[in-house]
Amino acid sequence: MTLLGRAAEQETVSRLLASARLGSGGVLTIIGEPGVGKTSLLTEALAGVPPGDVRVLRVTPAEAEGNLPFAALHALVLPALPLLDDIPAPQAAALGTALSLRHGGGPDRFAIGAATLSLLSRYADDGPVVVVLDDVQWADQPSVDAVAFAARRVRNDPIAILIAGRSAEVPEPVRGLPTIELGGLSPEAAAQLLDEAFGSSDRRRDADGLYRSTGGNPLALLELAGEPNAGDDGGAGLPRTLPDRLQRTFARRLEALTPDERTVAMVAAMAGDDLRLTRAACGRLGVDPAGLDGAAGAGLIAVDGGHVTFRHPLLRAAAYGSARPELRRRAHLALADELAGVDADRHAWHLAAATTHLDESVAALLAELGHRAGVRTAFTVASTAFERAARLSPNPGDSHDRLIAAAHAAWAGGQRVRALALLDEVEPPSGPATATGTELRATIAVRSGSAREGLGLLERAADLADPDQRVLILAEAWHACMYLADTGAMRRIDARLAAALPFATDPVARAVGLAASGTAGVLLGRDSTVLLRDAVSQLADHVDPLAHPAALPWLLLAPLFLRDADGGGELRTLVDRVRARVGVGALPNLLFHVARDQATTNAWDRAAANYDEAARLARETGQGGELAMSLAGLACLEARSGRAGQCREHAADALARCQERSIRFGEIWCELAVGELALSEGRSAEAVQRLGAVAARLDDDQVGDPDLHPGPDLVDALLRTGDAGAAAELAGAFAAAATVNGRPWTLARADRALGLIAAEDDFEAHFASALAHHRHTRDEFETARTHLAYGMRLRRAGRRVDARASLRAALASFDELGARIWAANTRTELEATGEHVPPREAAGPGALTPQELQVCLLLAEGRTTREAAAALFLSPKTIEYHLRKAYTKLAIHSRDELATALRDAG
Repeated sequence: MTLLGRAAEQETVSRLLASARLGSGGVLTIIGEPGVGKTSLLTEALAGVPPGDVRVLRVTPAEAEGNLPFAALHALVLPALPLLDDIPAPQAAALGTALSLRHGGGPDRFAIGAATLSLLSRYADDGPVVVVLDDVQWADQPSVDAVAFAARRVRNDPIAILIAGRSAEVPEPVRGLPTIELGGLSPEAAAQLLDEAFGSSDRRRDADGLYRSTGGNPLALLELAGEPNAGDDGGAGLPRTLPDRLQRTFARRLEALTPDERTVAMVAAMAGDDLRLTRAACGRLGVDPAGLDGAAGAGLIAVDGGHVTFRHPLLRAAAYGSARPELRRRAHLALADELAGVDADRHAWHLAAATTHLDESVAALLAELGHRAGVRTAFTVASTAFERAARLSPNPGDSHDRLIAAAHAAWAGGQRVRALALLDEVEPPSGPATATGTELRATIAVRSGSAREGLGLLERAADLADPDQRVLILAEAWHACMYLADTGAMRRIDARLAAALPFATDPVARAVGLAASGTAGVLLGRDSTVLLRDAVSQLADHVDPLAHPAALPWLLLAPLFLRDADGGGELRTLVDRVRARVGVGALPNLLFHVARDQATTNAWDRAAANYDEAARLARETGQGGELAMSLAGLACLEARSGRAGQCREHAADALARCQERSIRFGEIWCELAVGELALSEGRSAEAVQRLGAVAARLDDDQVGDPDLHPGPDLVDALLRTGDAGAAAELAGAFAAAATVNGRPWTLARADRALGLIAAEDDFEAHFASALAHHRHTRDEFETARTHLAYGMRLRRAGRRVDARASLRAALASFDELGARIWAANTRTELEATGEHVPPREAAGPGALTPQELQVCLLLAEGRTTREAAAALFLSPKTIEYHLRKAYTKLAIHSRDELATALRDAG
């Protein structure tokens, strides 16, 4: 039968398929109520593709398999699995583990999506591919996550992804993808459908009433035609729920079968359309499986090979729902017995469905299922299994622990609301609590809600924890304090850490605790150099970043707070080595800290690329706090590099996100960024206002870390506005704080500020001291700022020739870094000494976008296209697209030339 009334929708699908055949992929979600024709539209579109033109990967999940981890994904990619070893080894291992093809540890849940993308891209190397996921509302959630992740990244591949599902039941990961919604047919198309199906028979009568009643739903038109009161719209204009009416209609069709035939149909619905399993379970029930013939003869099912297919999913639901509960339980038990020793997961689910009383043996099977699902990153399935296990547990303690496990799995699977609901049930906020449950509630608050709320919960969790766990929880609490910039809380947590550390025996807990205590000392104004060096050493000796993901941020925070040229080199190497193996869910935080570290060196291009990548992944994985901090860090870097428009845009975006989440540390970064930008642009009054507000805020909050204070920049801005008295007072106060701090980076900035306000016969000593301190740091930008300030003072003292050496050094650094505005300011100063300096055009890696640079860096390191794609969670075709653009911008033609270009640029 020709598809009627769907010309516009057919054209949309056809365009997507044609584009994929030409090499540009995409995704389309088709939604609508049951029976509206979603599957028919897909089938018609695929039938229109010339034979041999594309290969189709298609799956229609069975409702009975909704709790089987990666069942839909396995069926979908089955034809491509022989190519699994062609994708990067870590991804092949992750996907192989998820699909139970290989043994291995639990990868990050997003890694499965990245591996799915790589496998589809590899499969598409041999020709265009169409991926079809029908009835997505019944697919297991981990499969939906993986397909949706891949669907967002196939733009540059010959892959078309078509997803269909019910409007009201579309899973969250699919929402936001390009979508068309099918409504009912037009009256004309509906009339034509009825004419073709029934002609002028009695079933065709009262077509107008039937149309009003069904809204033009094609399945309802065909199934309800001739039914009693088919054209009744419910009276008084009250609508009827169409799926319910259809299900009742199908139930009446089932009633025409014999009892045994209805039982066989019910078993088939429960068996996931597996013919062999249906026959075996019927045998255990004492029912003749030949009853399938009666259902097939009535046109309700079709038996093809080893599968039983229902005419429509609503018919399958009716076959199950219309049976007596006692008969359903017997059937579940028969299926469980048949699956024992064959399929542990399906055995457990069917056994649970047959159980109406508390039963530890069944609960234990479900808990084991939950653990297996968690190892495979099927966290949503694991959560359901743990919850069902808890409901069947006779022991209250076991029930409690399993509900906590269900909440943990729900959070890991991105189900924040469900995780909190489970926590509220097992440990109400006003009732007794455990360290594990409270820490989870705190983590959810910090990552997606309020850092303030999370801090209070972490302190409560620490009270309930054992000594080692207490130190790790307090370190996490300290991290929350830092984001809040709350010195009162900082002092409180600092004191608790100091009291807890002597009782910690686990080396990882001690290393992390020392790092937290050292950074606390810095922000509270203490000299914590010795403590931080000890922490760096212990972190390097005892922390495996993959085995201890909670410790990963401290591997970079500790050396960042040291701010010297030597400390932390081993940790930076360690982080770089494991970065490719860290799951995408953990990457935003890791990339943020890597970028922050790179921004203190001459690797600004790399820092910008990592900030950009951190923000992109944080946005995709729903990590609002990480997104806010990554944008704030990017704004700071853009202020220094002179990207004024981008700096203000990112600072405004980050500021709003930080204010929403009480991340005051990020707010300060945003305000510093726009203040520093104003200073570089010569808007000194605005710089005084903005930087002065930050300084006042830090003073009011009693944040003792001079490294966060804008003192030296504010001294510069005050002098430019003629307020020498305020500048001198501020320079003295900052120098006093820097002396207590004792770190070279801070002392260098303090000496620069003193050099700016010093008398004519005294300033050189301060600048010489500043440059001596700079030699012990990694921050080339601050060194260049000191050279610029020194050269400006020399020129204003009439020593133009002497000024040139410092100004040339400043200009060389600013040009190398890509600090455009500061370089222009330095050129102006240098020309004022009588030296002509030609402007430098943007070229080399500085001309690349962050993503182009990220691609080039990975390829220049010797990675293959597929390895780079895996590292960036993109498809190989997208990597090639960015590489072509980079080649054009850099005027090169090979990867050897690319490596040379990047090496020459530093």
